Amino acid sequence: MTTILSARALRMTYGNGSAAAHALAGVDLDLAAESLAVMGPSGSGKTTLLHCLAGIVRPTSGSVSWRGQDLAQLPDARRTVLRRSDFGFVFQSGQLLPELPAVENAALPLLLAGVDRRTATERAAGWLAHLGLAGLEQRRPGELSGGQGQRVAIARALVTSPGVVFADEPTGALDAATGQEVMSVLVSSTSAAGAALVVVTHDPGVAAWCGRVVTMGDGRLVEDRRTVPGGVAR
Repeated sequence: MTTILSARALRMTYGNGSAAAHALAGVDLDLAAESLAVMGPSGSGKTTLLHCLAGIVRPTSGSVSWRGQDLAQLPDARRTVLRRSDFGFVFQSGQLLPELPAVENAALPLLLAGVDRRTATERAAGWLAHLGLAGLEQRRPGELSGGQGQRVAIARALVTSPGVVFADEPTGALDAATGQEVMSVLVSSTSAAGAALVVVTHDPGVAAWCGRVVTMGDGRLVEDRRTVPGGVAR
C-alpha cells in the first residue's frame, strides 16, 4: 500500500535537563489508506503522537510528512486549513456545538471553508442519512443519544472528504454495546470514503476493529502488527 502519512524520528520533549519528560522518544511510522489503532497505557505517548501526526502540535524534532509536505515546516495558517480540509477528527465527547442542529454540526467544516450553506447542509445531510440518522437532522446534541451524537461527529469528520480521520478515544464516553456500534460505523464509513483511520484507544475491543495495531510504551513503538479487522477476539 502507498504511504500517505509518514513520521520520522519523532520526538516531543517537555521541560529541560533532568526534569525533561519525553512524550515521544524517536517514533517512525508509515500510514497507508488503512485503519490503525494506537494502543498503550496512560502516559505512553499515544495522544501526543496523534496530535503530531495531525499537525495540531509541532514535535521537538523529527518530521511528519503528509503527501510530501512536512507539517512542521508549514505556517500555522496553512496547517489550520490542512486540518479543516484534509484531516477529519472524532473526539471522545463528540465536541458538538449544543446550539446547532445535527445537520449544521456536521456541515461546520464546510461552512468554515466558505462553502455555501445549501451545498454544505445537503452534503452533511447525505452523510447523516448514510450513518443512520435520517430524520434527525434538526435535533440538537442534547436531544440525541450518546451513540447518535458520535455518529454526527463522524459525519462532521467525513463531510470534507478527508484523507485521514483521527479519532481520540471515540468510544470512551459510551457503554460497551454502543461503543461497538460506533466503531463499526466509523471503520466502515471511513473505508467507504477512501480515508485512512487512526484511532487512539486503551481498549482492545476497540482496537480489534482496525486492520493494524501499534502499541506504545515510554514514547516508543514497541509493537506493530497486522490483524483481521471486524471486532473479532484474538
